[in-house]
Amino acid sequence: MINIIEPRFFEEEEQAILSILRSRKITRGEWTKAFEEAFAKYLGVKHVFTVCSGTVALFIALKALGVEGQKVVVPAMSFMATIDAVYLAGGVPVVVDVDEYYTMDPNQLEDAVKKYNPKVVIPVHLYGQPADMDAIMGLSEKYGFYVLEDSAQAHGAEFKGKKVGSLGHLSAFSFYASKNVPMGEGGVIATDDDKLAKEVKKWIDFGEHPAFNVRITEFQAALGYIQLKYLDQRNKRRREIAQKYKEHINSSFVHPAEREGAYHVYHLYTLRHKERDRIIKFLKERGIDARVYYSYLLNELRNAEHLPVDRAKVFKEEVFSIPVHPYLTEEEVDFIIETLKAVEVPV
Repeated sequence: MINIIEPRFFEEEEQAILSILRSRKITRGEWTKAFEEAFAKYLGVKHVFTVCSGTVALFIALKALGVEGQKVVVPAMSFMATIDAVYLAGGVPVVVDVDEYYTMDPNQLEDAVKKYNPKVVIPVHLYGQPADMDAIMGLSEKYGFYVLEDSAQAHGAEFKGKKVGSLGHLSAFSFYASKNVPMGEGGVIATDDDKLAKEVKKWIDFGEHPAFNVRITEFQAALGYIQLKYLDQRNKRRREIAQKYKEHINSSFVHPAEREGAYHVYHLYTLRHKERDRIIKFLKERGIDARVYYSYLLNELRNAEHLPVDRAKVFKEEVFSIPVHPYLTEEEVDFIIETLKAVEVPV
């Protein structure tokens, strides 16, 4: 089977893990500090806090922003953690539609802001595609809400030359095993705002304020630190594979477009087709993993208040993702292309 996602680790990671074992310093050590500093430098922000998952990163960021009892706007298409973190933090989610790039529709966002007066908006850089952060930050300045970027799938993605995760007031990343920087588990909260950083620290540092133990281990930090060094190189390979798919897979499929000014990192390569389920079956029978991300809309999943989500409803029935990870061989990429070319043959 050609896997849709395949994290790989090499001798550099093995030696780091062995060094941690031999040191017996397995938590709160130099690797964690090094990773936080490296990731802050990579994003171009002053503050990075490691936590145990992307979901926890969203949750703590929302607690730091004080969303209890307040409206929080999220897009219809995302992993469920985006909306679950809002509920867990005591917020009241409102769901809006997505644009043609599968990210939050800024036009409908303004309608939601006028109607609900949210405290926070969470744009999701879905599949590795940056949301329209110019429009969203413009609305933030106009109406006075905070922007928390859900960057769980967008390590290294850029918008107008700046890394996603540095564009809003706060951001949350995931380092789950499937991500472009895999640690197994792990997350980050990032911000360039000193005041917000202080609020985040209250929730993760024991002392004057009730807090949580959400630390990562030195093992995770070492994996993250080393994987980060090769992120740009591996994202470049993802983009090369994506370009080949666009050039050679036929026009009966809707390919992901790259937003103007964006640098898409293709955490997932997501196609659309009206016969999606038949195509997935066809691919899997031939040894190619293909999956639906996601088979639900967030308003449906949690029965949340929402504006019309007509575009997301259509996308939900048609999207599916194929392998695009950087370890695919040219032969595997060619096989995926040829198999999708043959998919129109009755099966």
